[in-house]
Amino acid sequence: MTSAPPSAWLLHDGKAGNLSQLAGLAAALGGPSEALRATVGLPWSLLPGRLWRRGLAPPPAGLPAAGPWPDLAIGAGWRTGRAALWVRGRAGGRTLAVQIQDCGLDPALFDLVTVPRHDRLRGPNVVVTDGAIHKVTPAALAEAARLWAPRLAQLPRPLVAVLVGGSSRAYRMTEDAARDLAARLRALQADHGAGLLVTASRRTGPAAGAILRQALAGPGIAFWDGQGDNPYLGYLALADAIVVTSDSVSMPSEAASTGKPIHIFELPGGSAKFTRFHDHFRALGITRPFDGRLDPWSYRPPDDAGRVADAIRQRLADRGPPDQR
Repeated sequence: MTSAPPSAWLLHDGKAGNLSQLAGLAAALGGPSEALRATVGLPWSLLPGRLWRRGLAPPPAGLPAAGPWPDLAIGAGWRTGRAALWVRGRAGGRTLAVQIQDCGLDPALFDLVTVPRHDRLRGPNVVVTDGAIHKVTPAALAEAARLWAPRLAQLPRPLVAVLVGGSSRAYRMTEDAARDLAARLRALQADHGAGLLVTASRRTGPAAGAILRQALAGPGIAFWDGQGDNPYLGYLALADAIVVTSDSVSMPSEAASTGKPIHIFELPGGSAKFTRFHDHFRALGITRPFDGRLDPWSYRPPDDAGRVADAIRQRLADRGPPDQR
């Protein structure tokens, strides 16, 4: 293994989900890292992947034209893979090109590609994870619990964190779905005396968001409206159980770091990929459908970031010291 943690450029497209995956992997690697927004637009994105790997394509916007080069160029997103390959080529192969998610290029062009199990991309250098890589760690949860416990101490137990997503290409957050979710959460209060920790997203939409805020107002409920400090990690850390809408891969993956029961509330819609993801998490014993009850269960939290970081370290070790590459 390498004696020092590797340096990395974290190549992103500005999307929050991709930034979170890069941050999680960088934390697991433990070395110095720099986030760079690397964009590859038309017509350059149509160039064959082998030209990017050789460093023959034009420099992606946002990247230095010359070194010093890092040990790793890690891309996350559809077009960042080309940027990672370009850095590898300009560094004469001394920088490893790593890609998070399928970017449409042959995985053999990269030193390592990682995809979640519900993505069907496979290959000898493809590392398959259970869910999405993320930055929620035991240390982060412990610190969040310390910060948020005094602010939420007045809420009754059991505490249920409710992570609400919204409409996407695969799912729809309808007004009826919002009413159904609110009614089931109110039933938890009545049947279990539960306290609710609710956070919605921009994808929830104004109409569904208003329904949830109106129906879930009152004692025993903390509803984050986007103002002030984001309590997301505090909610995860302090909850006894978690309810998550079905439209997200990242939210159940992050919630699974707690080892707590995760109940999935089905929104209208779906897709084959989401079906594979939810089937896999149910098979692992991480999630169950939300039927209005709070059943206790436990599981071993996945460590997808750690698994990918170990695979990267092994590839660096297999290549030997930098002066021998």
